[in-house]
Amino acid sequence: MRFETPLIPGTLIKRYKRFLADISLEDGSIVTAHCPNSGSMKGYKEEGLRVWLSESDNPKRKLRYTWELVEDADGETVMVHAARANALAEEAVREGVVTELQGYDRLRREVKYGSQNSRIDLLLEKGDAKCFVEVKSVTLREGDTLMFPDAVTTRGQKHLEELMEVKEKGDRAVLFFAVLREGGTHFEAAAHIDPAYASLLAQASDAGVEVLIYRAAFAPEGVALGKRIG
Repeated sequence: MRFETPLIPGTLIKRYKRFLADISLEDGSIVTAHCPNSGSMKGYKEEGLRVWLSESDNPKRKLRYTWELVEDADGETVMVHAARANALAEEAVREGVVTELQGYDRLRREVKYGSQNSRIDLLLEKGDAKCFVEVKSVTLREGDTLMFPDAVTTRGQKHLEELMEVKEKGDRAVLFFAVLREGGTHFEAAAHIDPAYASLLAQASDAGVEVLIYRAAFAPEGVALGKRIG
């Protein structure tokens, strides 16, 4: 995924009200940027961190800038824009990077499914065969361990229940973790943050829900998923 325009460097002053961040740009000006991340952002929301913003010329937007990347205290790049995970996963599937999800003729996004009227992130189809793929972004790292979630997620719990329903009905169900940061060597559920989610993830795995974990690689012009973890 290439950024539409070169990202703008700056320094984080503070993140507040969950979706706002004040940034000092290199010319000394201070701007308020949209922070597209509802999580705790543990480890990469501290004052003084180096950040990168995208800029929009859409006059209908309230905020001109969007916070995209940050360099944490360990010097590792983290993607703040959590919603980019879906586009990155789709791109990786279409380009054949995710070998486990090849062989389908059709890919659709945000298709309604399940008893709780949710929308699946990616639906892969070939004839009558269907593969439901739920995408989650991973940015929490504790030591060498990458973790999800970084806050209690009742929505994520619901998605696991729905994936188990999909599997029970005979379709393929996949939970796809997109690791949108550098660092860390292995992954596990953050049971100390959301024990209910960790328990449901174990149940889903036992029920046949597949778990795929792919890491993003960062370059000045863009980001792409490439390497599988585990």
